[in-house]
Parts: sequence; structure tokens; C-alpha cells
Amino acid sequence: MDINASIIDQRLGAVTDAIRLQADQELHINEAGKLKSLAFVYLCVTTILDLDDDDAFDCLTEGAGDFGVDAMHISEEYDGEFTVSLFQGKYKNNLEGDANFPENGLESLIKAVKYLFDPTTELNHINARLLAKVESARSLIRDGYIPQVRALACNNGLKWSTAAEEAIKRTGFGDQVTWEHVNHERLVKILQASRPVKETLQLSGKAIVEDMEFSRVLVGRISVAEISTLIERYGDRLLERNIRRYLGLQGNRVNEDIRQTLMGGEESNFYFYNNGVTLTCDNFSYNALQNGDYQVRIENLQIINGGQTCITIAKTLQELNLSQRDVQAYVLLRLYQLPSDNNDLVQKITYATNSQNPVDLKDLRANDQIQQRLEMDIQQLGYRYRRKRSDGSTRSTDITSGVAAEAVLSVWQEKPHQARFFAREHFGKLYGSIFTDQLNGAQVVLAVELYRIAENRRKRPESHDPDLVRYASCFIAMQMGRRLLGDMKIQRKDVSHQNFQAAHRMLEEKGEQYFDASVGDIEAALRDLYGGQDVSLQQLSATFRRGDLIDKLQNMAIR
Repeated sequence: MDINASIIDQRLGAVTDAIRLQADQELHINEAGKLKSLAFVYLCVTTILDLDDDDAFDCLTEGAGDFGVDAMHISEEYDGEFTVSLFQGKYKNNLEGDANFPENGLESLIKAVKYLFDPTTELNHINARLLAKVESARSLIRDGYIPQVRALACNNGLKWSTAAEEAIKRTGFGDQVTWEHVNHERLVKILQASRPVKETLQLSGKAIVEDMEFSRVLVGRISVAEISTLIERYGDRLLERNIRRYLGLQGNRVNEDIRQTLMGGEESNFYFYNNGVTLTCDNFSYNALQNGDYQVRIENLQIINGGQTCITIAKTLQELNLSQRDVQAYVLLRLYQLPSDNNDLVQKITYATNSQNPVDLKDLRANDQIQQRLEMDIQQLGYRYRRKRSDGSTRSTDITSGVAAEAVLSVWQEKPHQARFFAREHFGKLYGSIFTDQLNGAQVVLAVELYRIAENRRKRPESHDPDLVRYASCFIAMQMGRRLLGDMKIQRKDVSHQNFQAAHRMLEEKGEQYFDASVGDIEAALRDLYGGQDVSLQQLSATFRRGDLIDKLQNMAIR
């Protein structure tokens, strides 16, 4: 028995219990074997994409008509491109871990990539859950955005065979599609990322070391080969505090430039082209009697900026022949020894060194004064505000900061298109307009409750619901909020703990009425916009992404 395969198998027991009810309600999967396979795909999605529980489950498409795709995730568009991650899971109860990913499974993924991203191809016998995601991707393609596809073959065994590798090469997809193998070993490595890293790094040339109050700083130069070895050895364990997920070589201009510099004969200039890497640790030591080329022993090493650079270096050197791995390229290294109890300083350094590019800043905003105030305010209403990410399961009374941002931006700020499609800016450029000084806990909770009604219906639409329900949940939540305020005869600024219970009772009584009436609003706005013509799923997706209906809905009288 493979020990890592056994670890994952045991973990699947808890995962299966956690998703059992949702799997039955949304995917109609309740048979033990199929449920365990679904739990494996779900574990892969949460682990690889680092998503919240609800977002991860929303990616699942397994079931009849899944086109060989068990899960699908679409990123936001960035720099004219967007990333689509396609997961296919093949789980075996044999825990020896010695079976290859099946060739027919890989052929299904190839076929999916070939047809799903061609907007001119008609798709038959595809389930509604997957179709909604595919048409969203096709809508982006029609608007000129370029898809970068990650095909992830997941199993609890070995990689695909040589014959399957040849099938990939014959596709002619080129760099636009990357193929990744995810198995029990990779999952365990990521899940173990919290273990501290102790390592010795070999620096090159001179270095500067300076004591600063209760901290120390080392600035030096390190070879890309040393960086590559470090990443190969520890991987995600080095990136626990790094807020950026690896964006991949394709579809990311900066990473592609790094790769081209290393492989294009300009490696000697790499040091000057790159901003370097920033690391933190609890302690470092070296032989100060040397003049340079220090070997630095480091405890609890973490990369807080430059994770993209490090992983791209490692992947690039893996592509080179062994004789080329001694490529003469170096990177600027900044190593900070910080007090182990000063998490606030670590956070501020991480924020400062990462905020020059659009990234997911939820963790970095978690200790803002307004986030702490909302946590206390919401707790007094009987809910728990999760301003920091947690491995624990969520309850119905839990509200994550990400969901709060999307709900508030949809319901109270009346910008539903930004809520859905600009999530990367919710804790960046849009942060101040969402989390204002006037925002209170009652407003957050009510916005989330309205948003959840619309989202639950999006995930589990009734048989009579129109297609727009799968795309317009943020718009529906906005209209529902307007109805709630109308019945309460108050404005948004007047919502507080004093009238929260009355508003909550009204929402419980009339929530479904609000939903149905708001759907009617949007149907009327669509008829007005398109003159009563039939609207395809791709058009629906594009319409709600661009926010074409907002003015029409805002000018519409609420009855």
C-alpha cells in the first residue's frame, strides 16, 4: 500500500460526508462509489485552485453529459486572456498507486478541449451545469479574449502512458493548452505545506547583512539553479505566505519573458531584468569570516514575493537538457529575519512587495480595522465573519469576506457586473468603495442573505426558471435588495442592527417572491434591450458580464 494514497483515501471519508447532501441536491449523485469519486475531484479542485468550499463545489460538473469534464473553472480575464481549468478524475480503491491514468480518459479530455472552446460548434447531450460554464467561456472568446487551458488529469496512481503522451502531441494544441498530472503524491505535498522549511542556501559573490532593531536583513545574489533545486525540493511549502497562485507559463507575459530570457541566450543579463525574490525566516546564520559565497542556514523559510519567478525558473530548467542546468544566471535575493511573533510586520511586508500588480488581496486586508470591526458587528447578530481563510468547514451562519464583498457590491452598490467579473479587484481597486466606513454588519448580513437566495437558485434552478437564472444571480440580488428596502420604507444607509430583525423576518417571508419578481424585471429589461428576439446563452453571458442592463433596471419602478 502506498502511504500517500492511503492518506488521501482516509481524507476522502471526511470530504464525502461534507459534500454528501449538496451532491445529492445539485448533482443527483448519492451512490457510494460515485460519491467517493466526486469527493476526489472536489479535493483536487480545492487543493489545486485554493478555492472556498462553495466556489469549489460550483466547479463540479460530473454526471450524465459531462463531456469527460468532471470540473471546470474559469478565471477572470486578464491582459486579454483568461484561464480555464478542466479536471477529470479517475479514482481507484486499489491503494497501491501503480496504475496509469487511463488513455481513454485522456482522449476524452482532448475531445473536450477540441469542441468546448469552438463557439461555432453545437453541443448536444451536455448537462446544463457544464453548458452554462462552456457558454460563458465561449462568450469571452467571441468578445476577443484568448483562452489558456489547463487540462488536469487526476488519479491516485501514475501519470498517463507513452501512448497517451503521443496522443497529446498529435492534437496540435501547442502552448495554448497545458497538461498536468495530479495524483496522491502531489496532493499530499500541497496539504503538508504548513510544515516549516529548514534549508541551507548557497549564495554567490558578496552579500550585505545588517541588524535593524529586532530584525536582520541579508541582501545577496543566488543562482537560478539553486532556486530551482529549492522549488523542486519543497514546492508549495515555500509559498504559504505568498498571496499569488502560480499563473502558469502560458498566458502570463511576465512568466513568459522570464522563460525566454533563460532559454534565449540572455541568461547573463537575467539579474538585471528581474526584480528578485523576497524571503522571510525566523533565523539565519552564516560564516561571517568568509569574504563571500556564503552558505546561509535558514529556519522557517518562506517566499513572500517572487514565487512566480521561482516556479517559472524551476519549470524552465526542467525543460533544459541536464548539460544546460548550470546556466549562468542569478537573482537578487532579500532575506528578512523577523520576530516570530510579529505577524503584522510580515503581513505589511508581503502587502508592500506584492501590491504593485493585481492579485488576490483578501488575506492581506484581513487585519484592516474595518474588517475587524465588521467581524465584531456581525458576531453580535448571530453570524460569524471569516475575514481570514480557514481550513474548517463553513456553516450557514458563516460569511467569508469574499462573499461579503460580492454581495455588498451587487446589492447595495448596484454594480453586479463588477461583483461577478472583477473579483480580483474587490480587495484592490474596489476595496474602498465596497468596505466603506458607513458599512455595518447588518448591511453585510442582509446583502449576503439576498445574494445567497439568488446563488442557490443559480446552482439549483427550478424546472420553470428561464436560462438567465444561471447567469444573472448578482443582478437578481440587486433587484431583490431594492424590493426589500421598498417594503421596509427605508434607504440603504438606514439599515442597522435596530431594524435588522424586522428586515430578516421580511426576507424569510418574501424572499422567494422577491426572487421571482426580480427575474421578471430582468426578463423585461432583456426584451427591451433585444427587442423581443431570442437570446442565446452566449449573448446572455456577455450581456451580464458587460452590465448592459444596469441602467434599465435602475430606472425601472419597483412594484
